[in-house]
Amino acid sequence: MKDRHFNYIEDLTRYERQKTWEVKIGTVPVGGDNPIRIQTMTDTDSLDTDATVEQIIRAIKAGSDYVRVTVNGTPEAENLKNIKRDLVARGYNTPLIGDIHFNPRLAEIAAQTISKVRINPGNFYDKRAQFKSKVYSDDEYKQELLKIEEQFIQFLKILKTTNTALRIGANHGSLSDRVMSRFGDTPTGIAESVLEFLRICKKEDFNNVVVSIKSSNTRVMVYTVRLLNFKMRLEGMKYPIHLGVTEAGEGEDGRIKSAVGIGALLADGIGDTVRVSLTEDPIKEIPVALKLVNHFKSYQNHQPITAPMIAQANPFEYERRSTRPVLNMGDKQLPVVIADLGERSLSEMIPIRGKLIPDYFLSGNKILDIKGEEYPIISLEEYLFESTRWGRMKFIRTDKMEFDRFMDKHPEIITKLKQTRKTVLILESINKNPFAELRAFFMSLETHIWKVPVILYRRYNESEIEDLQIKASSDLGGLFLDGYGDGICLSNDKENITFTELKDLSFGILQASRMRVSKTEFVSCPGCGRTLFDLQETTQKNQKTFQASRPPENCCNGLRCKRSRRNGRCRLWFCGHSR
Repeated sequence: MKDRHFNYIEDLTRYERQKTWEVKIGTVPVGGDNPIRIQTMTDTDSLDTDATVEQIIRAIKAGSDYVRVTVNGTPEAENLKNIKRDLVARGYNTPLIGDIHFNPRLAEIAAQTISKVRINPGNFYDKRAQFKSKVYSDDEYKQELLKIEEQFIQFLKILKTTNTALRIGANHGSLSDRVMSRFGDTPTGIAESVLEFLRICKKEDFNNVVVSIKSSNTRVMVYTVRLLNFKMRLEGMKYPIHLGVTEAGEGEDGRIKSAVGIGALLADGIGDTVRVSLTEDPIKEIPVALKLVNHFKSYQNHQPITAPMIAQANPFEYERRSTRPVLNMGDKQLPVVIADLGERSLSEMIPIRGKLIPDYFLSGNKILDIKGEEYPIISLEEYLFESTRWGRMKFIRTDKMEFDRFMDKHPEIITKLKQTRKTVLILESINKNPFAELRAFFMSLETHIWKVPVILYRRYNESEIEDLQIKASSDLGGLFLDGYGDGICLSNDKENITFTELKDLSFGILQASRMRVSKTEFVSCPGCGRTLFDLQETTQKNQKTFQASRPPENCCNGLRCKRSRRNGRCRLWFCGHSR
């Protein structure tokens, strides 16, 4: 069924990669019918040819289709030819990408040697943002765009001559003062900063372009990429899209956050190339990206899903689904975490529950609170036909296919669900495409104006915690980003993954989707390009410092740092610039 309202993809109920133009990047094209490409970025000194070449080779062997190299100045741009020469001499012809900020001349130099250059529209021709407010008249704004066009056209001519591809990659944190003055620090502003350059490319018939929009805020990242995708199609553009959550972090936080943001878009068929940005050795990014991309191959050929499109949520702006309160679930309450006890008892698990305490516990056919109070889990039949349940707190466990069949036979359940005040749904999916099926169920709820709270449940059978993190975050994270769901419950059939790991993953998905903050978020930004210090070591040091006590004022050892609170979210930023 086609989307009748927000055509950011063709079909919300079916997994299918969207069609994009093919772009030649060296010998490895992207977009079109090509597989989703994987890439990473070096963190070596780009003037150290041997170290950079060695790291690039390790990345290629790990499965990277492209490798990006930072270009901070003219010497680094000139050294790209030495890096390329040594790679070719050793038998490697993987396309290299130059990462350019602030200086268009560096992009011109890099284009002579490598397969693709990445520019940031926020600082490529516009001056570095000073965060000064200036109101541009329509004529003044148009004149600024004409200046950019005049310079950019000359750059495109160089790219045509050298047969070099271009990535126009905007970052949420580096919009120009000009764009922010008109559109603000918003998804519209970020998307427009890319579109300004794309319109020039289209005018000049330069289609060898890939686009990207990144943010450390998964909600902003997903909404903005959707908006860009929507607007590109309105203007007849089908440029391939590069996906990534910038400054995602390290360890489980970085993996969960990346899977939530990137996964929400891959689930809708958006994305032609992926980079997982971890504060770790770049080589460790590649297996995570491969697992993430491969997970969505399992979505292919899923069972058909139906949904009433009139109830589609706005995919470009956050609004949490409206529900009635039941206990501490629904309404404006934070989404709850329900931990699966498995074969264990509540008394066994309470002493080892860790720092993050679940709100409820799943035990067979009942839900327990921390005090041991029991609430039954019942079927749709029991709910509709057993009058002894009326007026008592209860959970109904079902899936969309079962619910649709039952509703067809017993339409009176519609009235009863509207009347009930002490009922919560536990909704699971056994479809190969749980993301679309669960979303379709919420559309049905909205169509019938059912305000019942919903717990998202998903059972897995994973042996490795990283695999579970990637799959669960990809399947469910995007739903929370869209304001669906009043709680989460995860189960895993294999015992390799512990009770603590499982419930901590639930908290992690809620945090990564910005629905519930349970711990401090560390945003490790390498600056525009790369730092000249060990970012991972610095981040780990400051995490330990923060956990041990309140962070000192100079918590980055002299590096630029800011500590901020946004909507109750405590965030520590570790930033450094190479120049």
